[in-house]
Amino acid sequence: MTLVLVYKALHLFFMVAWFAGIFYLPRLFVYHALNEEKSCSAMLKVMERRLLFFVTPFAILTAVFGGLLIAEYGREWFRASMWLHYKLALVLVLYAYHGYCFKLLADFKHDRNTRSDRFYRIFNEFPVLILAAIIFLAVLKPVL
Repeated sequence: MTLVLVYKALHLFFMVAWFAGIFYLPRLFVYHALNEEKSCSAMLKVMERRLLFFVTPFAILTAVFGGLLIAEYGREWFRASMWLHYKLALVLVLYAYHGYCFKLLADFKHDRNTRSDRFYRIFNEFPVLILAAIIFLAVLKPVL
């Protein structure tokens, strides 16, 4: 077993764990935006906060093992793999999305949410589309 395979397995594991949370969190935001009951709102605030803080280390470890993979493959491979550059640009968009979730979490925490459940339903689909593009790039490795 090579180090590359270990890094790849850990990268995929942490990515799947991260995405489980990043797919569910906006769904909680949908329910929260629809909710008008204080006790339910309080419960959703706790669930949202715990979920986001639970999956954030997975996001970090996804980046760590992705970086180790790139380092293990080497600088020349990185330069020649333009598909990876596009993938990394999309990954940066996902980290910005993740960061924006903290802002939305703070808005709900302080009862400042002004967005509708429809916004959060659309917001919920965004990482799915980005992930699909990333997977196609990583699997097909097109020459760009």
